[in-house]
Amino acid sequence: MTGALLSALFLLQLFGTGEGKNEELRLFHHLFDNYDPGCRPVREPEDTVTINLKVTLTNLISLNEKEETLTTSVWIGIDWHDYRLNYSKDDFGGIQTMRVRSELVWLPEIVLENNIDGQFGVAYDANVLVYEGGYVSWLPPAIYRSTCAVEVTYFPFDWQNCSLVFRSQTYNAEEVVFVFAVDEGGETINKIDIDTEAYTENGEWAIDFCPGVIRHQDGGSADGPGDTDVIYTLIIRRKPLFYIINIIVPCVLISGLVLLAYFLPAQAGGQKCTVSINVLLAQTVFLFLIAQKIPETSLSVPLLGRYLIFVMVVDTLIVMNCVIVLNVSLRTPSTHAMSPRLRHVLLELLPRLLGSGAPPEVPPAASSPRRASSVGILLRAEELILKKPRSELVFEGQRYRHGTWTAALYQSLGAAAPEIRCCVDAVNFVAESTRDQEATGEELSDWARMGKALDNICFWAALVLFSVGSSLIFLGGYLNQVPDLPYPPCM
Repeated sequence: MTGALLSALFLLQLFGTGEGKNEELRLFHHLFDNYDPGCRPVREPEDTVTINLKVTLTNLISLNEKEETLTTSVWIGIDWHDYRLNYSKDDFGGIQTMRVRSELVWLPEIVLENNIDGQFGVAYDANVLVYEGGYVSWLPPAIYRSTCAVEVTYFPFDWQNCSLVFRSQTYNAEEVVFVFAVDEGGETINKIDIDTEAYTENGEWAIDFCPGVIRHQDGGSADGPGDTDVIYTLIIRRKPLFYIINIIVPCVLISGLVLLAYFLPAQAGGQKCTVSINVLLAQTVFLFLIAQKIPETSLSVPLLGRYLIFVMVVDTLIVMNCVIVLNVSLRTPSTHAMSPRLRHVLLELLPRLLGSGAPPEVPPAASSPRRASSVGILLRAEELILKKPRSELVFEGQRYRHGTWTAALYQSLGAAAPEIRCCVDAVNFVAESTRDQEATGEELSDWARMGKALDNICFWAALVLFSVGSSLIFLGGYLNQVPDLPYPPCM
């Protein structure tokens, strides 16, 4: 009795399980035995299939400015109704969802129109979900490489406007119509949906707005059906921290070194120009790095490129200033004459305006008494030599007045007059040469002071030009913000 009961339970379980397994197979045959995936799911030819579209962004992979290519990873949510796939779960063991391969079901053939690599479709043909009542849902993943016109005017403080344009490759506006999907709260999802939990943030770009719009285009003829496009716009803003740390700050610091050329003295010669030229060569390296990053376009010049060109112009002017300063500082009285007006402007007016004046004059040191007495004796000897032939009486009066030893001295000096005259001439020559050397040295010093005055005024002019120009250029980039658009933020 017990064995017969167990056998009955086993057979009941076996047949019951087999029936449950065959419900999905029976539903599959019920739906697809007479199903043609090449025909639109409409009862009449003039009917239109409504396609609910939703795009979910999982990763903004990159924006290649050089190739003007935007790479994104998305999920394409496509929902529509197919009356041929209508069934009731009560007739098939309570099955609410049927999963079938995508090639078995009619698809609207939605493609990315503005792709750049020829990959119009999705990356993976996921299964299609068929729900009770004939509702169909397809959620395939895709990695798209689309075109994006890059505007480099404010690089690296720029923002870009990129678009993803979807359309049906096969059907026109009278055969399929696109509408935005609706979320669980009943609100229309008219933008790119971003799941904050699954989204991977990009290190270079931040997404500010991502609105969507459905555009109806007229056909080629007046009575043509036209097409329908779904355009999702990605307004992305660059995060400039990388470029500030690695390009802008080093470029500003290196460019500021060119001002140090004004602190080198004129005696340094070509070193003043060497500093400026080395900085100029360093700036060309930064300009080459920027040229490798941005697209080869003549429509606009990037902000960082404009700054480098500005600094190179300032550097060139500084090299010219250094050449002029060297030309003035190394002049000599034998080659150039100093005009009074030039002396007044460069040695009196400019130092007074800049708060620097000529070095204080050092009073000449007093001569030693011994040297003064020796010079006095020589001068008295010269006077004696010159006066004796004129008036012998004066010499005789002086001889009686000063005594015999003075007379003997004068007599000895008179006898040695030719030799003393030679000594006096030599002393006069040395004194005259010394005065000429002092005058020449003073004039050379004046030329050097003129060069220093030019250095000072050019330094302040270059400093003001460099500071104001840099501030205005980077201020324009800072003020280049994404405008307040009438769209909700993406995140």
